[in-house]
Amino acid sequence: MDLRERVVGIGRAHSLDAVGVAPAEILHRARRELIERKAAGLHDGMQFTYKNPERSTDPFLAVPGARSVIVGARSYQRADPGHGVGPQGRVARYAWEDHYAPLRSALWEIARDLRRLGHRAVAYADDNTVVDREVASRAGIGWFGKNANILLPGRGSWFVLGCVITTAEIEPSEVVGDGCGTCRRCLDGCPTGAIIEPGVIDARRCLAWLVQKPGIFPMEYREALGDRIYGCDDCQDVCPVNRRHDPEPDVPEGASTLQAWVPLLDLLSLGDSELLARFGRWYLHDREPRWLRRNALIALGNTASHPGDGMSPADPGVVEVLQRYLCDPDPVLRAHAVWATRRLGLVSLLPNTDSDPLVRAELSAQ
Repeated sequence: MDLRERVVGIGRAHSLDAVGVAPAEILHRARRELIERKAAGLHDGMQFTYKNPERSTDPFLAVPGARSVIVGARSYQRADPGHGVGPQGRVARYAWEDHYAPLRSALWEIARDLRRLGHRAVAYADDNTVVDREVASRAGIGWFGKNANILLPGRGSWFVLGCVITTAEIEPSEVVGDGCGTCRRCLDGCPTGAIIEPGVIDARRCLAWLVQKPGIFPMEYREALGDRIYGCDDCQDVCPVNRRHDPEPDVPEGASTLQAWVPLLDLLSLGDSELLARFGRWYLHDREPRWLRRNALIALGNTASHPGDGMSPADPGVVEVLQRYLCDPDPVLRAHAVWATRRLGLVSLLPNTDSDPLVRAELSAQ
């Protein structure tokens, strides 16, 4: 068995759906794109691999003497378990459960095996050490879709990615060609037009970024947010490759543990410690629950009057939550409570004015 077969076998034996190998080299294309897009403001303050493009595109800084990068992909495709009555907040599929823990575990199995053979090897996943989509493309895992996700041939983009950077010299995998062709459904299906050209995302419009970004949620995208409280899957949901391989609609085993939908009134009633205990594995800026509450208030405004939710805007539970947040000490939450209250037509609940300029601006908005 050659070394590539060995690492692929270890990865597949430990829950990875695909494993590929790329030569360790500076990612010049990715570095150029990161620098140009950052200069154009398309990153909208996002850090991650934008924080230091020279670092996140140079595997030799992570592992001096690196010769190869092993990339692993783990599927997070699950059937939607459905939700109960009342206003519900939708969660992006990758965040329904923790897929990064088993991904890291599998990658470290590969790294430890290489270390036993005398090589240096370090596993990375969900951090800014390396642009994982770029190395995944180079490792033959898949191709860059027009929504900037990596699509695996015949399987789509419902995968989390990670890698092992090693000093072992391993034969590279064959690169996969483009599979999108003339299709542009992801561009047309983005609710805010954030995919401004194939493979280029304007984070200033991207709902998946805006729900993580601190501060006031942009007024012009609040209705487009709909019922989302964390992430956005629209550009993947409309992808023909993904749609051809949707999971069966049967409720999967262990569905009760999936956080696909969150009752909004319950979320907005939790204290800080309980909210972090339930949802703290999601990225919340500075670990502040206020940003998830902000998202939930917008989703409440968009969903509390939907037919079939078993509630109306005047439901006592909805009114009680809005009244509480209209008096919240946090002006960010008061401001979004104003928007949700007006969106639901409950203008009689609104105060005439407020001591904070953020809230006054919301009160004066039409």
